[in-house]
Amino acid sequence: MKKHFVLFFAFALIFTAEAQKNIKSIKVTYLRSNNGKVFENQDPILLFTSKKMSLVTTEKITLKKANFPIEQTYVDFQFKTTSQLAEFKNKSAILSVDSLALGKQKFTITDQTKKILGYTCKKATTSINSNSIELWFTTDLNLKGAPTALGQDLGLVLEMVRNGNTKTTASKIEILKNTPALLDLPNPLPKKVDQLTYKDLLWKSRFTTIPVFEKEIINFMDNPKSNDSILKFASGTIILKKVKFPKINKGSNIFIDVTEQSNGDAYDRTGSVFLIPTDQSISFLDGLQKGAKSLPVYENGNGEKYQGVVRTENYAPLLELMRFFTPFGVKHFNNLELKNKVWQDSVYYRQDISELTAALDEKEVWIGMNIGNYDNGGHKVSLNITIHPGYAAKSEDKWLLPLFNTNNVMEMAGQQYATMFNTEKGLELTFEVPASDKNYRLRYITTGHGGWGNGDEFVPKRNTILVDGKEIFAFVPWRTDCGSYRLSNPASGNFNDGLSSSDLSRSNWCPGTVTPPVYIELGKLSAGKHSMQIKIPQGAPEGTSFSSWNVSGVLIAD
Repeated sequence: MKKHFVLFFAFALIFTAEAQKNIKSIKVTYLRSNNGKVFENQDPILLFTSKKMSLVTTEKITLKKANFPIEQTYVDFQFKTTSQLAEFKNKSAILSVDSLALGKQKFTITDQTKKILGYTCKKATTSINSNSIELWFTTDLNLKGAPTALGQDLGLVLEMVRNGNTKTTASKIEILKNTPALLDLPNPLPKKVDQLTYKDLLWKSRFTTIPVFEKEIINFMDNPKSNDSILKFASGTIILKKVKFPKINKGSNIFIDVTEQSNGDAYDRTGSVFLIPTDQSISFLDGLQKGAKSLPVYENGNGEKYQGVVRTENYAPLLELMRFFTPFGVKHFNNLELKNKVWQDSVYYRQDISELTAALDEKEVWIGMNIGNYDNGGHKVSLNITIHPGYAAKSEDKWLLPLFNTNNVMEMAGQQYATMFNTEKGLELTFEVPASDKNYRLRYITTGHGGWGNGDEFVPKRNTILVDGKEIFAFVPWRTDCGSYRLSNPASGNFNDGLSSSDLSRSNWCPGTVTPPVYIELGKLSAGKHSMQIKIPQGAPEGTSFSSWNVSGVLIAD
């Protein structure tokens, strides 16, 4: 009896091995986990594989419930090629084929083994972009495949572990009676593109890009020419365009990016990207069209008149989206060679402005940019706004109110410099809030100017913000990292002490950088009117030189 049992067991093993060799195709379902916890509501990865081909996809893709863009990976074991297929919302598709990827993958096979779903797996290791990767693969089923493009030619990968804690593990293996049709690439094939183009198109399809300006010139000229879409003001130093924004889902991120090159101007200049609020009877657009004198005037007793800088009952100041500073002559002056200095071709500024969603959501607004300069060549700029979608269907219910903006973007059309901080009063305004159950905060941007030794550009000064007469916040805005941007400043002057002008620390800005906002928590404010005061100990003039402070503030409520 024992002999018959041994013969039966041996026969069963042979039969099982032969059956496994004859398996035509399988479907493997994988789940992802971190530190032993399986991710909730995940879209399981699916692997379909046969002797000739494998397909990495997801459950939602196969059920046609996935969000676009849809990406799937095919591996041809006969020709050793990896094909990536992407489908977009507009029904178009692209295909990238790589005949080298599989051959480039290098692994160390260890002696370690373990069982996964009853199959004996060996451990292979590799490193990708400084991440340690473990692949547990089996040869028991005589088929190959993996939950990603990595390890497809090892065997059947049933678990992938990244850095010891993030796992992709097979939860189910199904033996299929027939090879599914989806294991074949689409016929006809989609448009073929190279790998870099594939990655670029796929990446850009994941968000919405709103182009505003493309290689526009901001310079100083006598008679700037506007066209049907782009308006020019202040002797060409302001460009303006009406932009329509789509519905912006809750949780979305909004970014603004600017690319700048010198087109002849060698100096560091103040730049600003702004939105013109038009919800009041007077707007900054009136000042652009009719002159700075048509804007409401702010006076604080120092004898000067400051046009359009604070909110009034019938006027809203500019809503500043980004404050940036041009470097000394990037691109145009790259011919000024220094040993071991390879100058940048352009400067790229990028900033998150998601907190300003309420000003953009489903609105058609005027977006402008200025760079203060008196140079006929000026600067060449591009501006894009990108919306990276959140997952909720409702827009953010945030409230915002532009309060002040002393940045004299119309300098070349007669708007006064922001010298109002030379008195104890500084900048004062009143504003009104609609509800007391909200948490309010101030989005505050500040930079000091006065470009000589004792000017406020180079002297730290305390900024104090008071609400209803009470000090809420105070700090000294100061940048000590300006030397980090030396390679964007070919025309920066060099001094006898071995420093360059672009190296010097400044009042919250550096040539070639963005000045980020400071967020000041105001807490709950009672419904109704309130006062705000900004105080800065502005330095005294010396001869014809004077200091000024460009500050902007937006009140935001959650």
